Amino acid sequence: QVQLVESGGGLVQPGESLRLSCAASESIFSIYIMGWYRQAPGKQRELIATITPRGSTNYADFVKGRFTISRDNARNTLYLQMNGLKPEDTAVYYCNAERPVFRLNLWGQGTQVTVAS
Repeated sequence: QVQLVESGGGLVQPGESLRLSCAASESIFSIYIMGWYRQAPGKQRELIATITPRGSTNYADFVKGRFTISRDNARNTLYLQMNGLKPEDTAVYYCNAERPVFRLNLWGQGTQVTVAS
């Protein structure tokens, strides 16, 4: 069973940056669609960004121009660079690996991001 472990969350002030990491226990980026989601208190989990095995990226409108998804295949690590953070970005951020053809959907445990002055 592939495991995903997020890290890099924390408390930052508005306008600052954070980089989240998601370490996969196996080399899966060539066959899984990788993504970042977040869930704020009292709200549904929402998609932030995805990257396909071929490297195509897709972003939610509310993060375009601020967040960047990337990966290091050699390190089996997915990243989310977050710039210009706002208080409304406060949430638990989750790493996701999906392989739709096989109905595989994997989640990390989440990492808390808090943006407050």
